[in-house]
Amino acid sequence: MAKIKAVVICPGRGTYNKGELGYLHRFHGDRRALIERFDRQRTELGQPTLSDLDGASAYSSAVHGRGDNASGLIFACSYADYLALDRDRFDIVAVTGNSMGWYSALACGGALDADHGFELVNAMGAHMQRDGIGGQIVHTLLDEDWRAIPGRRESFMALADAIPDLHISIELGGMIVFAGSDEALEALGEQLPVGPGGFPMRLQNHAAFHSPLLEAISDHARRTLPLAWFGLPTVPLIDGRGHIWRPHASDPAALWDYTLGHQITRCYDFTGAIRVAVREFAPDCLIVLGPGETLGGAVIQSLLAIGWRGWGSKSTYMAAQGDTPFVLSLGRADQRGRVICG
Repeated sequence: MAKIKAVVICPGRGTYNKGELGYLHRFHGDRRALIERFDRQRTELGQPTLSDLDGASAYSSAVHGRGDNASGLIFACSYADYLALDRDRFDIVAVTGNSMGWYSALACGGALDADHGFELVNAMGAHMQRDGIGGQIVHTLLDEDWRAIPGRRESFMALADAIPDLHISIELGGMIVFAGSDEALEALGEQLPVGPGGFPMRLQNHAAFHSPLLEAISDHARRTLPLAWFGLPTVPLIDGRGHIWRPHASDPAALWDYTLGHQITRCYDFTGAIRVAVREFAPDCLIVLGPGETLGGAVIQSLLAIGWRGWGSKSTYMAAQGDTPFVLSLGRADQRGRVICG
C-alpha cells in the first residue's frame, strides 16, 4: 500500500496553554531520555526544568507563558510528536512551521540535531524574555465563515504604513499580526475595527517578533549561536518566505543567516509557506504537531485563500471533510490517533 504523503507543520508561541499542561507526561512518557537531556540544559542555566513545568499542579500564564519557559515546552512537545508519527503509513515530504515553529522545523527536518535545536530555541526564548521590546496585536481579515472582509487587508496595510514603529509581523492565514512599540500598538488599537469574534487581541508575553525592532536580538543571536550547529536538512524545509531548503542542495551558512537574520527581523509569511507546501509537494494531508490545536484554523484559512480543492469558506471546507480530514492536528484527541504509532 502506498504511503500517505504529508507535510508537517510545527506550531509557534501561544500554543502551550492551560489545556496543554501535562502534555509531555501524557503523551511522551516513553521519551524520558530525550526530555531529561533538555532538562539538563535548563538546569545548567538555572532554569526550571521542562519536567517540573509540565508537571505543575496548575497552569500559570506568568510562569508557563514566559518566553524562556514557553519556547522550550513547545519545542519539546512538537519534536516528541514528530518522533511519534507513524512512518509506516506516512511519507513526510516537507516540514514547515509558524514563527518560533521554524526552530522546531529545523530539528524535525534534520538541519539541527535535537540537542542543538533545543539549545537554539531555549536561547532565543531567553533573549526575547530578557531583551524583547514592544509587542504584537492580532486581528482577523475574515468574517465568521472565513470569507475575506472587503477592503480590510488594504486598510490594515495602510495603518502599518502610517503609524511609526508599526510593522506587519506575521501573515497568519486569515489573520494579520502587527508588531510594534508600545506607543505604536496603542495608536493602532485606537483605529482598529472591533470583531468579528474577540479581535483585536493583544498577545501576552510577546515582543515585537519578526520586525526591525528586534535587530539587536538578531545581532546577539549571530554572535552567540554558532554556524557549526547547522547542517543540511534531511527533509525539505519551507521557511517564512516560502523558500524551500532542499536536502543536498542547501547551504548551511545561508540557513544560519536566514534563521538568525531575516526570520527574526522581517515579516513571517506563514500563509505563503502553506501555499508553497501544497502547490509544490501536493500532499495527501497536512499534519499539525502539538501542543495545542489553535494553528489548525490558520492552516485551513491559508488553503481557503488559494481555493485549494475548491474550498472557499469554512462551511465548504467542513462539508468536504467527511471521515478523512485534510488537516490533522495532534492537539485534537479525535485526530491524534490517526497519525501516531500504535
